[in-house]
Amino acid sequence: MTEPAPQNLTPELERLRRWRLLLGGETAHGESADGTGCELGEHDRRLDAALASLYDGAPFTVQTEKPQKGRKSHRNVGFGKSAPAVAAWLGEVRDLFPQSAVQVMQQDAVERLNLKTMLLEPELMEHLQPDVHLAAALLSLKDAMPDQAKALARQVVARVVDDLQARLAEPLRSAVTGSLNRSQRNLRPRQNEVDWGRTLLKNLRTYDPERRSVIPERLVGHGCARRQLKAVTLCVDQSGSMASSVVYAGIFGAVLASLPALKTNVVVYDTAVVDLTDHLADPVDVLFGVQLGGGNDTPLALRYCRGLLQNPEEHTFVLISDLYEGSGSAEMIRRLNEFQEMGARVIVLLALDDDGTPSYDQGNAARLATLGIPVFACTPDFFPELMATALQGADIGAWAASRGIVTARSAAGAGPLPES
Repeated sequence: MTEPAPQNLTPELERLRRWRLLLGGETAHGESADGTGCELGEHDRRLDAALASLYDGAPFTVQTEKPQKGRKSHRNVGFGKSAPAVAAWLGEVRDLFPQSAVQVMQQDAVERLNLKTMLLEPELMEHLQPDVHLAAALLSLKDAMPDQAKALARQVVARVVDDLQARLAEPLRSAVTGSLNRSQRNLRPRQNEVDWGRTLLKNLRTYDPERRSVIPERLVGHGCARRQLKAVTLCVDQSGSMASSVVYAGIFGAVLASLPALKTNVVVYDTAVVDLTDHLADPVDVLFGVQLGGGNDTPLALRYCRGLLQNPEEHTFVLISDLYEGSGSAEMIRRLNEFQEMGARVIVLLALDDDGTPSYDQGNAARLATLGIPVFACTPDFFPELMATALQGADIGAWAASRGIVTARSAAGAGPLPES
């Protein structure tokens, strides 16, 4: 349980306290070195030490037992290369900060202090707060882990998967199932499916003598059912910058695969292509089938995915990539346009994560937008609506605009997407 902050402070003292914790800095005598003149109490000293160890590279103080009256019992611990020291710091952070802050600090620790090698040690993983960024870090290290650490990593990733599925699976199932049902009830056949004889009979009352033609109010399709199983392919760039997106895509792919009215493929790639479709029954297996990091070859992945578009008019193809492709950019754009011309619904997600401000190749995004392909970043909470809109055949751009999601603009004068 998170320890409560000091109570009953005057507004002025609370303001000084917050500035003191934000600025950091204390002399060897425990005095404020930041100009606030604010002295920290016992709880705030622990906060300050935990923050300093991460953001200032300083040793930090962990309270080993509740101090007796009039006494303080602490020990100073430096990170160094000690997994127990890091584990103690993680325990201190969980005790002092709310969960949202714990996740941010944990992610910063992995990135700023180069602690990835420590994630190979089982005694450290037992102290970690599971979240999507941690899952991505563990997945990137899975091939270097000893067996005991890998077993614990799998448990941590499974906890992340369970938490995310509990939040996201039902909204996705409901949205997609409703969309499929509406699609099956659609009485507006396409031009090559219209039964013109029955259409004329049904619309004789709308005959226009001046034009000497029937103006149909309702088109009637042929009696035989034309609709085949709808399909979705998630093609996911598994380079290091897309780590969180890979985790979410794996979970969403497993949920989509559980819907009998939908055929789902999940393909991941770097410089090689791996089809994870046969593993979708277990999202943890899907995630442990990815290899995060390294380069990427999107054209190679698209050449493979071309073979999955058996009925392109019933297919929604989602490329999840930051579009940094270098010399392969022209082929990537050409193949995505080919998919669209075949009749597939093509969508490019620059990111599928909670951050909402992706780094991406703006030129490639603009060129795809010129071709009418929607290009934008999507948070996991919006993904169910996105898939429902795509499967229903509705306008993705209009849907995105209605949700305040900024899509890439065409190559003519396109700049970066603003933060949303």
